[in-house]
Amino acid sequence: MIETILVATDGSEAAADAEAFATALAARLKVRLQAIFVLEDRYMHPRRDEGLGVPTPPHEAVAEYLKARADAAGRRLRERAGSAGVEIACEIVQGVADDLIVERGRSAGLLVLGRDGENARFHTALIGSTVDGVLRKTSKPVIVVPSGAPRLGSILLAFDGSPGSRLAANLTVDLGRRLEVPVHVFVDSKDKGRAVARFEEARRRLAGLGTPIREASSTLGRPDVKIIDAARDADVGLIIMGAFGRSRITEYFLGSNSAAVVRNSPIAVLLAH
Repeated sequence: MIETILVATDGSEAAADAEAFATALAARLKVRLQAIFVLEDRYMHPRRDEGLGVPTPPHEAVAEYLKARADAAGRRLRERAGSAGVEIACEIVQGVADDLIVERGRSAGLLVLGRDGENARFHTALIGSTVDGVLRKTSKPVIVVPSGAPRLGSILLAFDGSPGSRLAANLTVDLGRRLEVPVHVFVDSKDKGRAVARFEEARRRLAGLGTPIREASSTLGRPDVKIIDAARDADVGLIIMGAFGRSRITEYFLGSNSAAVVRNSPIAVLLAH
């Protein structure tokens, strides 16, 4: 049962989408919101003179700017939460971003991160290092919100019968019931018999929803592309899937399909750990 949501922000325009998503979700679930802004060590410590004869920038000005930015981000979040009737606590901390987010996230039921952050305009084929670090290190479910993601709506569960997808199914039941939204189930399998078995298992695991389940499947193409296409076709607001699929090597690495969906989806993705 999710009772607290932790949202991490860097104050950027891209992070504002994650703030809005987290606030709307907290309002719908009637839970508390925690917010964390990390003043990263790599920016807060003075630059060293490397013997090149190039003067270092004034450290105090940079530190003051980052602290002021964090304060402004906190005000923005408190105003947004207040308008939505959501209880919120904001914290500014200094250190390594992914480690601190994971640490603070231990007391939350769910983490929400912006995928793109302040470097959104330079978005490449890779997700940011902070998001990647959190996804690898945390044991909590994480929602990754891309810039411009649609707001909350129906849910798509990507189910492959793996332990991770079973955890995802449990989260789908909890969120689907509390949000009272339609649930779509996507199964990808090149084997028809296996697809039938996975749908049967998904139906059993989602029986607690108490609402009809809409099903979709595909046998051709890359699984990550098909998951995103199915989510677009169903016009959902959240994709839920396991962080690790059936072919994981070690839990230190994110599953390849999960990583690809997070990297490319225009829709928020919840990864179950």
